[in-house]
Amino acid sequence: QVQVVESGGGLVQAGGSLRLSCAASGRLFSVNGMDWYRQAPGKQRELVASITRHGTTNYADFVKDRFTISGDSAKRMVFLQMNSLHFEDTAVYYCKMRTLIGTFWGQGTQVTVSS
Repeated sequence: QVQVVESGGGLVQAGGSLRLSCAASGRLFSVNGMDWYRQAPGKQRELVASITRHGTTNYADFVKDRFTISGDSAKRMVFLQMNSLHFEDTAVYYCKMRTLIGTFWGQGTQVTVSS
């Protein structure tokens, strides 16, 4: 059984930083890429950042120069360093693993930024 677990969320003041972590276990086979999504109340889930197994990264415009994604597909771990947080970054952040046998989501971790 595949498990994807995020951690590192919490409450932080605007301008502060948080580092999210995500680890997957189980029969994932080959991980092709790893993504971070977020979903704010009343809004659709949106892609924040992604990284391929070769290390190529991609960011949503609203987090460029503030967030950094890193990870190791062989270890099935991905991180999201979030700096200069804005109130608008408040959301549940989800990790997604893309593999040869499908995609797997974590349960999410809450990030709350106080203004």
